[in-house]
Amino acid sequence: MTVLDTRALNRATLARQHLLDRADLPVLDAVSHLGGLQAQEPQEPFVGLWSRLRAFDPTALDGLLTERQVVRSHLMRCTVHLVTSDDMVAWRARHDAMLRSRMLAIYRAEVVGVDLDEFAGVAREFLSDGTPRAMSELAQVLVARWPAPRPRAHAELAIACLVPVAQTPPRGLWRAKAGVQIALLSTWLGRDIDPLSADDDEVGRAMVRRYLAAYGPAATADIRSWSGIAGLPAAVKAMRDELVSYTDERGRVLWDLPGAPLPDPDAPAPVRFLPAFDNALLGYDDRTRIVDDAHRGLSVAGTRVVLVDGRVSARWKVEAGTVSVTPLRTLTPAERSAVADEGAATASFLSDGASDRVVVGSTP
Repeated sequence: MTVLDTRALNRATLARQHLLDRADLPVLDAVSHLGGLQAQEPQEPFVGLWSRLRAFDPTALDGLLTERQVVRSHLMRCTVHLVTSDDMVAWRARHDAMLRSRMLAIYRAEVVGVDLDEFAGVAREFLSDGTPRAMSELAQVLVARWPAPRPRAHAELAIACLVPVAQTPPRGLWRAKAGVQIALLSTWLGRDIDPLSADDDEVGRAMVRRYLAAYGPAATADIRSWSGIAGLPAAVKAMRDELVSYTDERGRVLWDLPGAPLPDPDAPAPVRFLPAFDNALLGYDDRTRIVDDAHRGLSVAGTRVVLVDGRVSARWKVEAGTVSVTPLRTLTPAERSAVADEGAATASFLSDGASDRVVVGSTP
């Protein structure tokens, strides 16, 4: 079985994530290909798409949100994701058990003695008129029936797992600063969530194919880390005949789609500025293909990172209109220059061309 080293896996990830070369894709197709973008920080998907697409226009994503072709809601790993409406309709039921398990692990003490079906029914009835509602409004309705010391916990439990909802615009639009407002997902999209088949995990297999197209080659543990769903290894097992396999340097079996891109490990990788919680990092259990173990925690801390030669090599933030870069390792003069150039382009994108200021800090 072919062994793929870390660098080979890195280049495969970059190619499939459109980070090796920006893609000429419509925004909707890009969101679909990536299987969604983590979006609890609502401005971050714009950075993620700008780093992956040529001539990305934020208003294109705004249009998809307001036209309800993409939607923000809890999905993979019980986090808010921006996904196509088609994927949300197809995938939401397959995530139900995971969402419920994770949220009850957090809030079980809040709902001791509560009939969760009745609880969900009250929330659903409150949202049934189609008017987007604030979290606080839903919380007050629920605590009026089931008193609790933390009203917001009731609302979070309801919308994250018990009642499928959409987080509606203006939250999630370019430069918008707006609180969370929610509407029933079926009402917002004008169609019901697809039910699961009782005896055939067709949805699970479809998710595996989509994951491998954007993240492969990968182990079943990686697929589970991306989705949060424990049952997908069974889907992989059921579809082994249509997959190819490799191993990594640790001896793990990696699954892939036949003919999927495997670039030359020595292919040059341009500098890329990634948003907080980017799935290029979070989409794996073993993240060593893109980040050193010493910096793994950055991927879950909401830190924006810079890829240099395909690996996390710096963190970045915006201060007073200036992109500020803090290297995590020694950068060569050529690397520092490339980081500065891409940082200036990032600053220009974020400021609509008003500023291209960038500061690259000293070597750690």
